[in-house]
Amino acid sequence: MNSAILYSFRRCPYAMRARIGLHLSQLNPVVREIELKNKPAEMIAISAKGTVPVLELSNTQVISESLDIMRFALTEHPATDNHYLTTTEYQTLQYWLDKSMTESLINANDNQFKPWLDKYKYADRFPEYSQLWYRQQAERFIQTLEDQLQQHNYLCTNSSTLADFAIFPFIRQFANVEPMWFNTMPYPNVCAWLARLMNSPLFNVTMYKYPLWLPQKTMIQLKHSILDDGQVIPLCKN
Repeated sequence: MNSAILYSFRRCPYAMRARIGLHLSQLNPVVREIELKNKPAEMIAISAKGTVPVLELSNTQVISESLDIMRFALTEHPATDNHYLTTTEYQTLQYWLDKSMTESLINANDNQFKPWLDKYKYADRFPEYSQLWYRQQAERFIQTLEDQLQQHNYLCTNSSTLADFAIFPFIRQFANVEPMWFNTMPYPNVCAWLARLMNSPLFNVTMYKYPLWLPQKTMIQLKHSILDDGQVIPLCKN
């Protein structure tokens, strides 16, 4: 699968989703880390929308939505033997892929929470209301997650599922707007859940800092080897 290519931007929560899904699969695409303000023509040629992530497969198939990449990787190229989930946890992940609760939570994140998050994060661009007001609108979804997490360690059950992996990059972004406030907010279950996911080996490898890709530069594959001291290194270079 080395001929597959992933166009990515490290800090984009949608690209984080895709990388998480790929790390939990057998797919091993070459990563092209790009600058959003200087998008390469190679990416635009295969995905006119011009946003990351974009996965180009060896059979000329192109997948340009983060959730589609996650589902494709996990259903078409599952990897029950991986560094990050036990066999039972992986089976749970697969079980919850297409459940209505999974769909409902992700839809609420993408279509209700995300627009408020953008206005909260960039409140100066939306002077109609205060940053506090935008935060309060976004908090409705945080409360939904808090309620879910009163029942389980994760959003659907006691191990992580697609809903957790697809949503937490956006909650991480929300937390980083006002970190001092977030750490004292009345959502202890959300805070603990986010900390578990962010401190996991899976997120550590997901956030590996690839060098900026330019057409003349070396491409690096997504998968990594774990050294004895825990250091993460690229598996190979092309």
